[in-house]
Amino acid sequence: MEWLQQLDVGKFLLFTLVLSRVSGLLMTAPIYGTAEIPMQVRALFTLAIAVLVFPSQWQVPVPDPGNLAQYLVFVGSELVIGAALGLGVTILFSGIDLAGKLIDQVSGLLIAEVFDPTQDNNTSIISRLLFLITLSIFVAIGGHRIVMAGLLDTFRTIPPGSAIFPASLGDTLVTLIGQSFILGIRAAAPVVASMLLANLVLGLIARALPQLNILVIGFGVNTLLALGVLGISLGGAVWVFQDQVEPAVAAVLNGLKSAGYAVSSTQ
Repeated sequence: MEWLQQLDVGKFLLFTLVLSRVSGLLMTAPIYGTAEIPMQVRALFTLAIAVLVFPSQWQVPVPDPGNLAQYLVFVGSELVIGAALGLGVTILFSGIDLAGKLIDQVSGLLIAEVFDPTQDNNTSIISRLLFLITLSIFVAIGGHRIVMAGLLDTFRTIPPGSAIFPASLGDTLVTLIGQSFILGIRAAAPVVASMLLANLVLGLIARALPQLNILVIGFGVNTLLALGVLGISLGGAVWVFQDQVEPAVAAVLNGLKSAGYAVSSTQ
């Protein structure tokens, strides 16, 4: 057991802090933290990234925590920094999910919910479709690299062991939630507007020809119209999402500036 006596406790502490920050990101970020990836694979991936990042932090001095409570504060601050970056992008995906639910609600497709085993919950068809498309676009534009670059920037500007919880980070996430809501409304607006117009026309037809079973006819018309408008406007919805990825990561990094460090953007 002589190797235990030769172990540098300070370096081991530094590695656990690096691992904690990386873990925070990979638990929350899209692609990295999705439930489709087995837990064992995510754990190995987290360890591999921490091993790659650790040599760049070799000379960083880590204060002695002194006790277990202070060490947990260090670990908690690292988890918050990593998780904030992942949550910033995940919040954007929630806006796309909102757009899908709005489209399903106004078109009547909400009755065709399916069980999603990855989320252990029911999900609508259009929401799942939009999520998969935006996830593909996220990878295509290099969003996973943008998030990882943001993580590396935090190591350069916020050394491990700083034990800092940025006060303005909560306000930044609240702002991103508002932007995500606007994103969902903009993505669903063409379909919702067309549905409102179609319901108005169907209502006038029902008044003019009361003998028609407008409920049966309207359901098919609404479904076809929703799918058609969605196919036409899908490119615009994806473009709106793509345009928000880098600003979302930059907003989280700017929120970390309240810790007293000049966090640069990933652009």
